[in-house]
Amino acid sequence: MLNRIFGLETEYGLLVHQDRPERSPTWFAHKLRDHIFNVQRRGVLDLHHRGHDEPPGNGGFLTNAGRIYLDMGHVEYASPECHSLTDAVATDRAGDRMLQRAIDDLDWADQVSLIKNNIDHETDATFGSHENYLVTRRFPFSRRGLAPLVTFLVTRQVFTGSGRIGSASPQDAWVQMDRLIVPRAALGHGAGAAQVPFQISQRADHIMNDFFEWVQQNRAIVNTRDEPLADPDQYRRIHLLLGDSNMAEYATALKLGTTGIVLQLIEEGHAPRGLNIQEPVETLQEISQDQERQWVVRLESGETISAIDIQEQFLAAAQAHCAGQDEETDWVLAQWEAVLQDLRGDYAGLVGRVDWASKLWLLESYREAEQVGWDDPMMKSLDLEYHNLNRDKSLYDGLVEEGRVPRLTTDKAIDLAADHAPKNTRAFGRGELVKHLLAAGCPSESNEPKTDERFFPSYVINWSIFQVRGKMPFPMSDPFKTYVQEIRSHLAG
Repeated sequence: MLNRIFGLETEYGLLVHQDRPERSPTWFAHKLRDHIFNVQRRGVLDLHHRGHDEPPGNGGFLTNAGRIYLDMGHVEYASPECHSLTDAVATDRAGDRMLQRAIDDLDWADQVSLIKNNIDHETDATFGSHENYLVTRRFPFSRRGLAPLVTFLVTRQVFTGSGRIGSASPQDAWVQMDRLIVPRAALGHGAGAAQVPFQISQRADHIMNDFFEWVQQNRAIVNTRDEPLADPDQYRRIHLLLGDSNMAEYATALKLGTTGIVLQLIEEGHAPRGLNIQEPVETLQEISQDQERQWVVRLESGETISAIDIQEQFLAAAQAHCAGQDEETDWVLAQWEAVLQDLRGDYAGLVGRVDWASKLWLLESYREAEQVGWDDPMMKSLDLEYHNLNRDKSLYDGLVEEGRVPRLTTDKAIDLAADHAPKNTRAFGRGELVKHLLAAGCPSESNEPKTDERFFPSYVINWSIFQVRGKMPFPMSDPFKTYVQEIRSHLAG
């Protein structure tokens, strides 16, 4: 894609298959991390504090230049920087594959499952799927400049959502109204007023603001934290929290690709005008929970328009200004148009491409066959099994086996992406660094003292800089540069 770097961060749910488990999900998460780094030797653990909640040994960088770590007790995987949708899809799936293979190696397949979804049906906890997009520092990062992005993000869930049974408890769900945060239950209408059988997005119920800086407790449509992880004079990182984790490769590529193109439209001043949404957070949840799938949006002008119509206006702008710039952009434009057309028809035509449609089709098939209601306990179990990383149990992978799912990558490409970084971003250089440290016998276990200020760990690795003991720090401020030759020379010197 033109001038774009993509990255995904995925938090996984961990399900223990015991009525009275002897071990907690957090215990299993720690053991999985330790197995990946200390037994499989897929990377090197951090030897330094990355923050108050990330002590030494909490996680580390992998040979593919991504990261696996623990976040509030659950496993999280951050992909390496990707310059193409092909790499983004492959590295995203590589994280799934690495974690499931660790479970298989530990012979835990019958004890635990890793679930790539975004909600816990029992506790209303939500697991994040964070998207990262590199833009130039010239990007209009203000409420006014970001308004087109908010409109696009609120409405894109019609093809990016993963779907879920039910909705979040009203006491756990809040909405911004006129810049005040109020319980959705107090509204008496719209999202959260009553339980719904099925909705198209898993994260919609848990978004409480349109703009906010911090990630936890006040999740926003657009996270405003300015942490570029690159040269701050040249770049900004758009960090999004509202999206669902996708199982379908097609949905992942379309989510990243369309968003990247809309960012380009905003950068270049070509985004559609007059589409500002009156109440973005409430609308996000109303679209998700609309059982008729009319997806009506009220604009600041008072006009009402469907989410599909809004998406088609963004598509038309993209076709006018971005068509022909590269092969992946043209693929996104063609598939964007196709999926919007198909959304106007029977949702079953989207099975295999759009996760919520695939899940709804499976659940409706089960309900029809078994003559059960939406409140049947088995429905929530089937909801979770759609997202199971174990291909022998995953309902999504069942659709793959039946030939209902278009693949954008291959198993061989995913295996390569698990071991090797993309070769056209700085991830390539970082991956070579990790391989060098492993070959040099650097410890994968973080058991060296860290509190003595006279002591410097044998290595410190961050996204945009690293340092190996005895050598000067090596900055990597340009994500488009591989740095591979420079890093090899630096390590050999």
